[in-house]
Amino acid sequence: MKSHLNRRTLLKGLGTVTIGLPLVEEMIATSALGAAKTKVPTRAFNIFFGLGIPAPLQNEGFDDVLEPLAPLKNKLLIMRNVDHVRCDVRGINAHFDGATASFTAEPADGGAKAGGPSIDQVIRHAHHPTGLPAGMVPSLVAGTFFRRSRVGRYHHSYSLDGTIAARMQEKPRDLFDRVFGTLTTANNADMRTQHLKRSVLDSVVDQYRFYTGSNSPLGTASKSRMMDHLDRIREFEKRAFEPKNTKDNGPALPPRSRVPHGGPADPGGEGIDITLEELTTEWRLLADLYALAIEMDRTRFGSITFLAAGERIRLTGDHKYNGKTRYKFDDASMHKRTGSAGCSHEWWHKFNEKKKNEQLRAHVHMKMNEVAYFLKRLDGTKEANGRSILENSLITISTESGDGRHNDVKRELSGVFHAITGANGRFKTGQIMDVNAEAIDLYNTMLQTLGAKKQLGPDKRKHNPVNQIRT
Repeated sequence: MKSHLNRRTLLKGLGTVTIGLPLVEEMIATSALGAAKTKVPTRAFNIFFGLGIPAPLQNEGFDDVLEPLAPLKNKLLIMRNVDHVRCDVRGINAHFDGATASFTAEPADGGAKAGGPSIDQVIRHAHHPTGLPAGMVPSLVAGTFFRRSRVGRYHHSYSLDGTIAARMQEKPRDLFDRVFGTLTTANNADMRTQHLKRSVLDSVVDQYRFYTGSNSPLGTASKSRMMDHLDRIREFEKRAFEPKNTKDNGPALPPRSRVPHGGPADPGGEGIDITLEELTTEWRLLADLYALAIEMDRTRFGSITFLAAGERIRLTGDHKYNGKTRYKFDDASMHKRTGSAGCSHEWWHKFNEKKKNEQLRAHVHMKMNEVAYFLKRLDGTKEANGRSILENSLITISTESGDGRHNDVKRELSGVFHAITGANGRFKTGQIMDVNAEAIDLYNTMLQTLGAKKQLGPDKRKHNPVNQIRT
């Protein structure tokens, strides 16, 4: 008779070390008829990318800037003509008002507080009113960004009272520790130094040997998956903590990023110089770690940010897509300006419907390619119901504006790009839909469909369901 292993089985080590296991065959309970009984958990995550997509470019579908999302188009519902106009309360540009409105549909309540909760947290509290199962990260918030100023520019998960849902993890090594825990070391020595000497996997080695050994309750295929899983964790750990003396004769690790995480970024608001390789290397490690945390069922709610609202970077390098150089970046040189005037941000200020807007297109195409990288990671893991994690989850993708020219705030907050996944068959994926709706009505429709009783916005406001998005 086949052994059964609980989906929430964890390897517990020293200190706060907790290693979740991948979904294996023995975790799927079956009836005598072979029908799967394992319930797929409810998940909700927000993906934010900075500076937006001008509405006219969205109307081109997958022909250009949205092209990187095309391989996933059957698993996405892309929605056009969504607005946050009600969130313009001060007549300033969308880099703050629009960014804070993303996933909350409410105006900001100060520089570090949203006007209400984000959709992921409403769903979290609806499904886990007394808290999540032991050993889980309640909310995971991470991002690669360099524009700090107001929190709403880069933080996109807010609790029911509008405060941030969790501390932002912007360093890959900090995200690794948040997900997998840290080792207990003598004399309170520097954790990072200790990580270079020991792996978090060292403290669970006996449990690892049990699950992969002759007395394991796992079959041959599941043992192999377990070994691959732990090898991947070790690879990410090595990339995050930059061990200097590795002699494992294994494949070369990806290049290390030199971005200024945790320190002064975007000094004086003038922007930073960064290569495309540095940017994508850092982001993809963060995305890999975040996706692995979801796969191990260590977290079910939160947000991840790829570049902040109003981000100022001077990017250089070649953007390759499908093996060919699609665009070239050299922002400062192409603008013929230094400082903030030479940043990618300025391409949005210069947007003109009658021109090619080639460099703006280049940046948006690159951003969609990196968003797609994360989505594909989630799509690569199948669950008990036969669908991928991507298909089973509610992933909401958005940004701060539908026009970045700052000459009409109402227009900036109109036509804001939105896309969602199917949430286990609840939404109509596989199409681009002109919803012509306020984001607050769209979000409330999503919340209602996911079983949440709480709605966003004032109680007295009449809610207008966007029923065309539902299956």
